[in-house]
Amino acid sequence: MTQMTASFKALLMAAALTLPGLAMAAEPAMMKDGMMVDHKGMTVYTFDKDAGGKSMCNGDCAKNWPPMMAPAGAKAEGKWTVIKRDDGMMQYAYDGKPLYTFMKDEKPGDMKGDGMKDVWHVMHEHK
Repeated sequence: MTQMTASFKALLMAAALTLPGLAMAAEPAMMKDGMMVDHKGMTVYTFDKDAGGKSMCNGDCAKNWPPMMAPAGAKAEGKWTVIKRDDGMMQYAYDGKPLYTFMKDEKPGDMKGDGMKDVWHVMHEHK
């Protein structure tokens, strides 16, 4: 019984030490094949009308182009920032650009929104 209790305490301590590190290291999206994708592998876009770190995509626009929402307490890290939307919700931005997915992208790798109306673009890796 004592061995089990000690092992359980060690496990809890390891989890307590490990989990905060994982939360900090997990970026909202990643680069894959030169373009940004979310954790489901879906393409991430930027909107040319966004300016000054503010999203101009609200209402019906946000239904078609779901913003990459940031959880409460999300912090800026490196090029990642968090912006406040008009509805008060928090959204991720990268290098000052608010980020979105596109509702018509059905599977990872789809890029149906790239170039739409000449204002929507796949977020590419900056070289």
